[in-house]
Amino acid sequence: MKVKICGLTTFDDALAAAEAGADFLSFNFYRQSLRYIEPAAARAIVSGLRSQLGAECPLLVGVFVNAPVSTVSVTLSTTGISFAQLSGDESDAILRELRGIGFKAVRPASVAEALDDVQYFSACFPTDERLPALLLDAHHPRLYGGSGEQASVDVALAVRERVPRLMLAGGLTPDNVADRIRAVQPWGVDVASGVELTEHPGVKDHAKLRAFIEAARCG
Repeated sequence: MKVKICGLTTFDDALAAAEAGADFLSFNFYRQSLRYIEPAAARAIVSGLRSQLGAECPLLVGVFVNAPVSTVSVTLSTTGISFAQLSGDESDAILRELRGIGFKAVRPASVAEALDDVQYFSACFPTDERLPALLLDAHHPRLYGGSGEQASVDVALAVRERVPRLMLAGGLTPDNVADRIRAVQPWGVDVASGVELTEHPGVKDHAKLRAFIEAARCG
């Protein structure tokens, strides 16, 4: 079971997630997000992680929302981050331009919408088997992820049947992740708010990080 810790904003949190066994660490470059991080700050964290962890450093992902390919490319290059998660309303053409280093996050409101998304993006699923083919998040009318709400199990099952490496996000916590994994059987899981200090979005609770990863692997 792959585990992605999303919305990291400090070196200590990123290192704690890595040491707890996370496979992916991600940094949010969407300015409207409560977990937004400036590229310069992300670059310092990435440099510190690579220096301290070397080859053991998890895969590093930048989260973007409706950013042009030029912005995505420059941000990845300047921060040292390897991959891009597209969490907005991006087209399949944007994924093609990223040439295999990007994957799409979707937030369908129904099974029918989910299947449309899968069909539309399937030709652009990354061939790099280290990456999810698609990330499924909970539907929210205003937020591009990080809502703390859960994706529908019916939607998740419909997508999982058609996606080779499905990463499940949306409302996951140390207390519910094992049950969700048993119900959906995704390739991986993604968490942001579910491992944070309640009063401080973007600040991770290290005990929750460890508990989440342990529960996901035991689920």
